[in-house]
Amino acid sequence: MYRLLQFVIKYSAFFTFIFLALLCSWLIVVNNQYQSTRYFNSSNRLAANIISFSQGVREYFSLRRINSDLAEENAKLRSQLERYAATDSMYTDTTRRFDFVSAKVINNSTQMFKNYITVNKGREDGVRPGMAVISAKGAIGKVKSVSNHFAVLISLLNVDDQVSASIKKMGQFGTAQWDGTDPRMINLNYIPRHVNPQVGDSVVTSGYNAVFPPDILIGIIRSANLKDESPWWEIKVELAQDFGRLSFVEVVRSFQRKEKDSLELSTTGEIR
Repeated sequence: MYRLLQFVIKYSAFFTFIFLALLCSWLIVVNNQYQSTRYFNSSNRLAANIISFSQGVREYFSLRRINSDLAEENAKLRSQLERYAATDSMYTDTTRRFDFVSAKVINNSTQMFKNYITVNKGREDGVRPGMAVISAKGAIGKVKSVSNHFAVLISLLNVDDQVSASIKKMGQFGTAQWDGTDPRMINLNYIPRHVNPQVGDSVVTSGYNAVFPPDILIGIIRSANLKDESPWWEIKVELAQDFGRLSFVEVVRSFQRKEKDSLELSTTGEIR
């Protein structure tokens, strides 16, 4: 306290000057319309910039919560759309087929031959092995294993994973499978040579199973080549989802899968 008092006494002339300068400035602003207008316009502009900056900072640190809320809302909207489709009089099948659970990606790999994704939803959230997984941009993969609070997914970037797919424009179906090279590209196999696929055509899930909903985007055809001796096209598809930027997914719960699998198993002895 004594040192502070000494400091004030030592620089008392300086502090007096600052006080008088501020007082004079305030008197000028209060008693002159032009200076008053300029001061308040400048101060309002400065205050607005400060408020805008602070709001931007708050929004930046809120992005994770905002993204989580948007993912939850997206899952709810998909479920509502599915319920609407199931009850629409235009549909002959009035059974609700799918429900959606939003989940956050907490681990992800893209550099292996067999890549997996871990999400923060598990058995307690209704997630089960074999369920399909999608994102806002397209198909992601299938659930491999679950615990009470987590699930591990087989990514589309896994050489062992195959997805029934079709070229949307012409309805010709084949199999989408990664070859373990480029994480942005996937192969569309078993498209016969009489078909005429075009660069730019959309490739979607075929709906030929009870796992994926139909018409979920997988990607866009970037090259299509046909060798003279081959019965099949060699088609490269650019994935709609960049797996290196994956943050949120939706697990698709199919209400008809158990019935379908049971019927196929009893009829053919295998599940497709």
